[in-house]
Amino acid sequence: MIDKNLAPSRYQALKFGLWIGMASITMMFAALTSAYLVRRPAGNWYEFKLPIQFFVSTLIIIASSITMEWAYKNLKNQNQKNYNYGIVLTFGLGILFLVSQILSWKALVASGITIDLSVSGSFLYALSGIHAVHVIGGIAAIMVCVANAFLNSFTVSSMRLLKVDLVRQYWHFVDILWIYLLLFLILQ
Repeated sequence: MIDKNLAPSRYQALKFGLWIGMASITMMFAALTSAYLVRRPAGNWYEFKLPIQFFVSTLIIIASSITMEWAYKNLKNQNQKNYNYGIVLTFGLGILFLVSQILSWKALVASGITIDLSVSGSFLYALSGIHAVHVIGGIAAIMVCVANAFLNSFTVSSMRLLKVDLVRQYWHFVDILWIYLLLFLILQ
């Protein structure tokens, strides 16, 4: 458990900063999906099926959230071996998610849906591409956790728990954001 009394101002500041960042990202995607809803009925909207790779991506990112949660619980329980496995697996699944996104974009291009073909295609590339950029940020943070897992001595300090917890919260956020985007695109 994170000792909130150890450095309450630092703990609160870091957590508040993360939540402000996630709120900003949420507002950006709310604006993008709102623009999608406003633009769609205006005409010149090309309908197409989402490639299967987007659904595979969803399974991958959900699995990565599960492994991240498992890693965090093992860190709290001071189980170094399972924490290391979990955080490395989460990193690998994050990379696999990005590969799946690239394959999704390639499938779209192969079916004639390019970024400049239609407004609907442009929105799809923008939504999934901007999300991928945020996933890359999460992967970078997870990579720091991986480096710390193998390069530093295994001590479970309050600050280490806090850092991994913040990464965990962000990773779950990009997971939920992807599920929202996919459901939004399916239901439109």
